[in-house]
Amino acid sequence: MRLFHRLFFLSLAMLMFGCRSGDGGGATGEPSATEVQPTVAFITNQIADFWKIAEVGCLDAQKDFDVKVEVRMPTEATAVEQKRIVEDLITAGVDGIAISPIDADNQQDLVNSVAKQVPLITHDSDAPGTDRLMYIGMDNYRAGRMAGQLVKKALPEGGKIVIFIGRLEQDNAKHRRQGTIDELLDRPSDTSRFDPVEGVIEGEKYTILATLVDQGKQEVAKEKAADAINAYPDMNAMVGLFEYNPPACYQALQQANKLGEIKLIGFDENELTLQAIKDGTCVGTVVQNPYEYGYQSVKILASLIKGDKSVIPESKFIDIEARMITADNVDEFWADLKAKKGS
Repeated sequence: MRLFHRLFFLSLAMLMFGCRSGDGGGATGEPSATEVQPTVAFITNQIADFWKIAEVGCLDAQKDFDVKVEVRMPTEATAVEQKRIVEDLITAGVDGIAISPIDADNQQDLVNSVAKQVPLITHDSDAPGTDRLMYIGMDNYRAGRMAGQLVKKALPEGGKIVIFIGRLEQDNAKHRRQGTIDELLDRPSDTSRFDPVEGVIEGEKYTILATLVDQGKQEVAKEKAADAINAYPDMNAMVGLFEYNPPACYQALQQANKLGEIKLIGFDENELTLQAIKDGTCVGTVVQNPYEYGYQSVKILASLIKGDKSVIPESKFIDIEARMITADNVDEFWADLKAKKGS
């Protein structure tokens, strides 16, 4: 009788274990393949405060769409470093990728290769002509023209300008700079136009003295801003087109005691830039919406992984419109930004 009881309870235990295994996936109690949470990657083009805002959007979307998000920011702003990150993620079994290409023209093979393996979209900066599924961002040419409008507001009678930018290999940077120039020269819109980086560009009222490129290195941006003040004594305005450029220009102007004397026009929402607008030492800034870049990228990838391709618009472009921030709306904008960041 004792043996019968032992056999009975052993059989019952095995039956109960088998039921749990069927529900949970295996003897280890791990989720079954159908219940494994998919992983998506959000890859930036460098480390910057701008991308920390995008990361908040990614993490909010992670909760809303039941996916795991890997946010990767290259420690070196190079296509080589981005390639290493992408290859590591593919090896680790990531299910979808959103990337801001550093050098789209020379990353076509990488983008096309990865797009054959997992859903791949671009954000912030596009890679036209590749097999990416779609682009999430803004119209950078139009945003550049908005920066030009801020210059006109600061210097209505005209003046001489120096443009500061991270790099021009990126699709977004090319269009952003060109939009600024075309607006100042009162040209009709043409996104295929590209003025040479070297040399002076002269219009009837405005002259672009130079475009200074720092290759995504913030310490170089500071040096170039300081050097420009000495090299161009007739400069009337500094236009910083990457998030860290306006603060670099601000610091250089402050050290040279030229805040307010040389007008400052910004791009993106660095806190120093926003404070300078409040203080009256920066005319204004053109902002993107990095939070939405992160949130929408994760949302789209989560749907694509589930097989829902209806989330891709016919244009293959989700336009997150740029906005112009001046003293009139900086407080409202900054309060909303702090709320999103939880600060």
